[in-house]
Amino acid sequence: MALCGWWLIHFLIFTSCSAHDFFTSIGHMTDLLFTEKDLVTSLKDYIRAEESKLEQIKKWADKLDVLSAAATQDPEGFLGHPVNAFKLMKRLNTEWGELESLVLTDVSDVFISNLTIQRQYFPNDDDQTGAAKALMRLQDTYQLDTNAISTGELPGSSSTSSAWSTLTVDDCYDLGKVVYSEADYYHTELWMAQALRQLDQGETSRAVDAVTVLDYLSYSVYQQGELERALEFTRRLLDLGYKDDYLPERKKYEQLCRGQGIKLTPRRQSRLFCRYYDNNRHPRYVIGPVQQEDEWDSPHIVRYHNIVSEKDMEKVKELAKPRLRRATISNPVTGVLETAHYRISKRRATVHDPHTGKLTTAHYRVSKSAWLGAYEHPVVDKINQLIEDVTGLNVKTAEDLQVANYGLGGQYEPHFDFGRKDEPDAFEELGTGNRIATWLLYMTDVQAGGATVFTDIGAAVKPKKGTAVFWYNLYPSGEGDYRTRHAACPVLLGNKWVSNKWIHERGQEFRRRCSLNETD
Repeated sequence: MALCGWWLIHFLIFTSCSAHDFFTSIGHMTDLLFTEKDLVTSLKDYIRAEESKLEQIKKWADKLDVLSAAATQDPEGFLGHPVNAFKLMKRLNTEWGELESLVLTDVSDVFISNLTIQRQYFPNDDDQTGAAKALMRLQDTYQLDTNAISTGELPGSSSTSSAWSTLTVDDCYDLGKVVYSEADYYHTELWMAQALRQLDQGETSRAVDAVTVLDYLSYSVYQQGELERALEFTRRLLDLGYKDDYLPERKKYEQLCRGQGIKLTPRRQSRLFCRYYDNNRHPRYVIGPVQQEDEWDSPHIVRYHNIVSEKDMEKVKELAKPRLRRATISNPVTGVLETAHYRISKRRATVHDPHTGKLTTAHYRVSKSAWLGAYEHPVVDKINQLIEDVTGLNVKTAEDLQVANYGLGGQYEPHFDFGRKDEPDAFEELGTGNRIATWLLYMTDVQAGGATVFTDIGAAVKPKKGTAVFWYNLYPSGEGDYRTRHAACPVLLGNKWVSNKWIHERGQEFRRRCSLNETD
């Protein structure tokens, strides 16, 4: 099926756009409606082609079913007829091969080609977030009830338009999540409450359940200081048989640790590449570039192979061993390091400090760690310089190299590396801004378990000795990238040594240019 003329026109229109921001223009959104209509037509063509293929296969199977049933009643008598013997040879030699070709024929090529071409001009995460914020703006300005928005019954709207303008449970939940990521707990409560009402009214969802919605509701109400209502939602969670050990995120985390639920499709996988990387012809790597492999597309997570020598890794472990202590966490209120005791992390792994009344990060971490400064040994300075050369970021304002050794069942539950909006003073004492990026070096192979998993995006990165994984925690705008929420899976068999380098914002002003767009 050739691309229609309509699409060629709009293809040229879209390619002329330097940025998306579709939600800011009804004209652009009108174009998107016709793009979607074209895709639906293409999808229907694909469905018809699949149905035609399956119908041919079904007819063949039905015919062979009847034939084989009759033939196997008296095999010798059946094959005694020379025509039957010939046709059996012909079927097995020729016709089954033709059927195999038919089954393997991929009739989706045209549809996928259309979708791939058009998808690069679809709205992105920024557009979806912008549209969600626009709804909140309309809600506040015109004092609209969430139920009125959800049913599409807005002032001045006709019954015809309202019929198609309803929000599902999933839509309400997604709106709540968008504003939750902005620490807007007022609107989070409104939209999670709407999602809960629709669930209570019998609407079903494959992706959202009452436990998940109540979890967000109780937390957002609590953040607004309404403790009694927060307790009510918590009691309802308990009535549903809710237990901290089985939070939805925890289930996802454990699935990813087992290698299940990974969301990278074969088509997305095909867009990931390995390459020799010289960091824009850096003098150290022009002759001997490093091996860089894409682990994930969005957010972009890369792995560097054979990046640190066996000798250097052993020296780092040797330096760290005498000072290994139970893993500590930074209290964003006091700036003091505290022992990270066993606890269940709830979404953002934060708890209310009963003494200060402020949020304190308390991730569940079972490991021992040590901190190594560049001045302590040339090998530490060498690794710091390597990180700077490869990433192009200034490591002089980074934290010291943290070396961690995970013991029996050692793990680190889902957490963010950067300070969030509800932790404004997380790294204030350091005076170097937020954690802009993470460098994670695997210093041992792990026989089983121990993967680094990203619970929001469904990614799993396996430990491999001598390789380092790198990603940005912040967008160029300085906003936190909440897709980078990650965890260290329990070590099932073996011994896991890693070292982390948390790189901060200060000093990157001319190395990673900022952007005015919040999620650019």
